[in-house]
Amino acid sequence: MESEALRDLVLQTLEEMKAQDVKVLDVRGKTSITDIMIIASGTSDRHVRSLAEAVAFQAKLADNPPLGSEGLREGEWALVDLNGVVLHVMLTKVRDYYQLERLWSVTGQAESPLLQESSHS
Repeated sequence: MESEALRDLVLQTLEEMKAQDVKVLDVRGKTSITDIMIIASGTSDRHVRSLAEAVAFQAKLADNPPLGSEGLREGEWALVDLNGVVLHVMLTKVRDYYQLERLWSVTGQAESPLLQESSHS
């Protein structure tokens, strides 16, 4: 599955699961780890786990099973590695502390077009 199609799958799942403050970072040329990094917030450790698990499940259904995941047990920061897309789901306090958006200092950060469209519907 291409990175853009996978990104859209992840974003749709996050939207359905009511993720907060979703950001999409295109990190091509900045790292060889992935093409796209998606960062989202959950409202509780249970919500963080549920978001990450739902994305992993939907990716598996689309024949793109995760290469790995981390942090599902704790639920403060969960990572799902889908190869072309890496998802970080965090509690707001953890996200504020680590500031991944600033760390990657990617210009032109934007919300998903899907999320923008749905908020205007």
